[in-house]
Amino acid sequence: MDQLALMFVLLLGAVVMVPVGDRLGLPSPVLMTLAGAVLALLPFVPNVEVPPEYILPLVLPPLLYAAVQRTSWRQFTANIRPIFLLAVALVFATTAAVAAVAHAVVPGMPIAAAVVLGALVAPPDPVAATAVAGKLGLPRRMVSILEGEGLFNDVTAIVLYHVALAAAVSGSFSVPGAVGSLVLSAVVAIAVGLVLGWAANKLMGLLGDPTLQIGLTLLVPFVAYVLAEEFKGSGVLAVLTTALFLAEYAVDADDVMGRLAGYTFWEIVDTLVTGVAFGLIGLELHNVIKAASGRWGEMLGIGAAIVVVVVGVRLLWLLPAAWLAKRMHKRRDFDEDIPLSWRETVIMWWSGMRGVASVALALAIPYQIDGGADFPARDEILFIAFAVVLSGLVVQGLSLPTLVKKLRVRADTEAEEKLEHELALRVIKASKRRLKEILEVEEMPEEISEQLARRAYDMGARIAPDIVDDDRREHFEKRITRMKKVQRIQSEMLSAARHEVLSARSEPGADPEIVDRVLRQLDMRSLRGAPLP
Repeated sequence: MDQLALMFVLLLGAVVMVPVGDRLGLPSPVLMTLAGAVLALLPFVPNVEVPPEYILPLVLPPLLYAAVQRTSWRQFTANIRPIFLLAVALVFATTAAVAAVAHAVVPGMPIAAAVVLGALVAPPDPVAATAVAGKLGLPRRMVSILEGEGLFNDVTAIVLYHVALAAAVSGSFSVPGAVGSLVLSAVVAIAVGLVLGWAANKLMGLLGDPTLQIGLTLLVPFVAYVLAEEFKGSGVLAVLTTALFLAEYAVDADDVMGRLAGYTFWEIVDTLVTGVAFGLIGLELHNVIKAASGRWGEMLGIGAAIVVVVVGVRLLWLLPAAWLAKRMHKRRDFDEDIPLSWRETVIMWWSGMRGVASVALALAIPYQIDGGADFPARDEILFIAFAVVLSGLVVQGLSLPTLVKKLRVRADTEAEEKLEHELALRVIKASKRRLKEILEVEEMPEEISEQLARRAYDMGARIAPDIVDDDRREHFEKRITRMKKVQRIQSEMLSAARHEVLSARSEPGADPEIVDRVLRQLDMRSLRGAPLP
């Protein structure tokens, strides 16, 4: 098996493991990691050979861009305090603790290399955390905190990583220079992200076609990352800034096809890249075994010590941080997402799994420093990173569902239903308001206008059925039953029409382009569905 064949195997596994994980009740990232580890043990599977300088630019931009699609600027600003406590302060604390322990227990590891190790294992992975926690029925605010933490702690950790890496490679370090690098990196990244986001938004308006717009969104995160890195900025922060800008401003409420197609496209990209990334984590078992050859006892002890530090620091930090966040939340009425009980704090702690970012940063460490010498303790860093990631994904990932069940942490369905109810009322008011404006300038039979008014009410009732009062509920349910029957019959009619058009493709003289054009019209009609009676 060569490298290309191995890549296709991982892509296939990324697709297959999603339904397998759903059936087994296990997170697909965990299954892909285990599958990669099994592949690594097979003698005919080659070592993964990716140049270190290509790993971060290829893996992180699409994953971060896809993750931002699930959040918003409002959510970020509302949660700035818990995000700061987790994504900035906790990353610094974890980096410092890991660096101190690693420098003490790993023979010959200089402090700069220890900080590199601390930075790369400090950030919990947003993909791993949300992929595991998002399917457990947790309160939405907890998933929001994990998503926000995962996005912004990558920025903090990767900037720290680059500063420490530069010190380790060059052999020199300056505190003022490091602080200046951090500030400059952030400023450049935000500037690049905003400019690129603005330009991409304008270009999307010029392109118009959803296919071209989606193609542009695929290129944007890579361009943001590479462009920021060229100007000595943080590529991760640039991707984050661009994605947040586009999520806030590049939204056309009437672009139904573009939105549906874009959502589907990025779901596919997220699934494939995530699967491959976690599969590569498992495949790194080759290099881990090589690094530990002849000294398994020593390496396992070091790895276990760092795992304890990483997990312990998160717990010791979260307990007072959650208490402080709740105290400040009570004194100042912010609409922020915070853990509301010790049970939720424990779930937050155990959800802090490391993943793609940690392994990508470990693999991106150069083989040599300035002067041609080997990078100090690179094998040990790779082993420790693998130990932290694998222990988190396997132990925490597999036990998290049980822990959630034992602690009885569940989503706040009442709050979700209340929000749906409010949105349904707003849907009815907005559609009726627009209907009234139209009727003021256009003449329409009273029967048609009443039918359109009922449709406005039906749109809201389908979002939140509880807005229908008891007297009208039976009537509404009959109308919904009748509507579903009409939709079913029309769906079967459209299916017969599509089969007839597709059969024309194989007929003599048929033009495939015209056939596809007609088929697209039928597909669009199917997407819209049957009209309300």
